[in-house]
Amino acid sequence: MKTLHIEMGRHRLGGTMQVYYLLRGLKALGVPASLVCPVNSPLHQLALQEGLTVHAVPFAGDHDLLFIPRLLRILKQEQPDIVHIHSRRGADTLGLVAAKLAGGAKVIISRRVDDPIRLNGFNRLRYVRLPDRVVTVSKGIARVLEAAGVPAAKIRQVYSAIDFKSYQSPLDVPTARQRLELPPAVPVLAVIAQLIPRKGHRFLLEALPTILASHPDTQVLFVGEGADEARLREQMSRLGLSGHVRFLGYRNDIGDILRACDLLVHPATMEGFANVAMQAMAAGLPVVSSAVGGMPESVRDGVTGLLVPPQDPALLAAAILRLLDDPALRRQLGERGKAIVENEFNTDAMVKGNLAVYEELLRS
Repeated sequence: MKTLHIEMGRHRLGGTMQVYYLLRGLKALGVPASLVCPVNSPLHQLALQEGLTVHAVPFAGDHDLLFIPRLLRILKQEQPDIVHIHSRRGADTLGLVAAKLAGGAKVIISRRVDDPIRLNGFNRLRYVRLPDRVVTVSKGIARVLEAAGVPAAKIRQVYSAIDFKSYQSPLDVPTARQRLELPPAVPVLAVIAQLIPRKGHRFLLEALPTILASHPDTQVLFVGEGADEARLREQMSRLGLSGHVRFLGYRNDIGDILRACDLLVHPATMEGFANVAMQAMAAGLPVVSSAVGGMPESVRDGVTGLLVPPQDPALLAAAILRLLDDPALRRQLGERGKAIVENEFNTDAMVKGNLAVYEELLRS
């Protein structure tokens, strides 16, 4: 079996890292895997360091029709049995077209988001006619596709995974806090996500005055970048929260940041399956999350964290206060989450799950 993977993301985000973990795992199992990615992207560098076969190509964006002939040349050279397209938006459709034009390979597309879709002409090509399988990273996403009319027989679900040891920081809590210039004994909450509306940062800002009434020293860390930063800063200032919220930007020391925190908050309005929740669980932290998309599949209410309805600052504040007021419960949920991540959401399970889809297709 020979596999070729297409991931045109330019940033080191959760989906990009899933492709890296998958390629690394396939290599360890002796399954030939090559990668198509943008020149000088983070994934390009990681794949080279891992000794993987990489085709780094120019990519001008979602409407770059020249991407199709570039892919056709690579497909002719590689002659894969499986083409797995991990990208979203334009690159996935262009990749599907190229793979079908080349012929000879079974074609898979991944879906990592739970946005509702309409099965119009474009999406019918993307999810029904062109791919042989659609792999979703949560059951919640699979339900969205089925509700839209994608045949269940075409969908397979394989959970995302993390390299959990990467998030178990060697630092002690005082040192981790000192590095972030945080006081040693105050409640610290983190939201680690792109600063975009769907991640729901604004709802935590709305909840924060209620939290501060009981825990006036609480600090909130917003880790990530995005187009919503100016609006969030304005909201922070308007609510008088400037002394309690810090914007840390993009960071690659997530394990050390989690070590400094008491819990992770994920107030998203839509979410396929947030890798950051698993990262927090690997670090032994409980998670307070909106009950959206695939989140209840990792953040299990009362087991690894607490779930609240989306867009409800009052209930979000209540859940956070429940954990801040009960250190024993925080420890209990954190310990259970750590065990579940190590047992269920490890990279070996994710690699074997995708490999099972490949093997099924080649038998059909």
